[in-house]
Amino acid sequence: MQLQNVDPPKELRDTIKGFWYMSRDFGETPSSFEILPDGYAEIIFHFGGACSISTPEGLQALPSPFLVGLLNQPIHIYAQNQLEIIGIKCFPWTVFELLGLPPGQDGVRIFEHPIAQLHAPLAQWVQAGNIGEALAQATEYFLTTRARLATDSVLGKAGTAMREANGTLPVSHVAAAAHATVRTLERKFKQAAGYTVKDVSGLMRFEQARNHLLRYPTTNLAGLAQELGYTDQAHLSREFKRYSGTTPAAFARQVKSGKHNLPNDFVAFVQA
Repeated sequence: MQLQNVDPPKELRDTIKGFWYMSRDFGETPSSFEILPDGYAEIIFHFGGACSISTPEGLQALPSPFLVGLLNQPIHIYAQNQLEIIGIKCFPWTVFELLGLPPGQDGVRIFEHPIAQLHAPLAQWVQAGNIGEALAQATEYFLTTRARLATDSVLGKAGTAMREANGTLPVSHVAAAAHATVRTLERKFKQAAGYTVKDVSGLMRFEQARNHLLRYPTTNLAGLAQELGYTDQAHLSREFKRYSGTTPAAFARQVKSGKHNLPNDFVAFVQA
């Protein structure tokens, strides 16, 4: 498996967390994988092998690109053969404006958009094995798009405060950091992200817990709960299970067994 991560230029840092590439051979038989929740939205371009999502009607092929929004629970995808992915990790309060789409709470969104024209040139670079150029072209596309957008200082300041505190700030403190009333902040945030400040903060804090356990599966859970601002270990366990479907103790055991083995800087594609 090949992984590559690129930080955005300063012009995009208020909008995009980073660009990443992953290549993995999933074999000839479709394999089920999870995407775990975190505090970001991901625009996903994929090349090569099949990529599908399970629906009540059966497997549905995913176009390139598709959008993984904020998730309240893990979702399952199916991959086959050599699959290569270029992902753009966006802040949830900027991704919809960046794409010119209405906000929503879809876990996976399939959408029609001019950004689909970026797939062909990216595919050429990927097929040539020049991932650096592919990531550079994706970066250039979003630099051009970002230059046309006006900034909302309230959302920018609120997002910065939330990220610096890893989702632990009360809404009133986030509003104070953004120099806005709670009512104004919540209205702007819901209009931009489709979720409340509290919703996104909860996912940010879960992401910190998940990432810590990916790195240190033998960590003391009571100490981790205190470090991340949970009321106690039981509170951590409830919130962790809400987003992952499993307890932090069970998740840690899976990490130790080798089931969850991807770096947390990338979208968490993990084998089910």
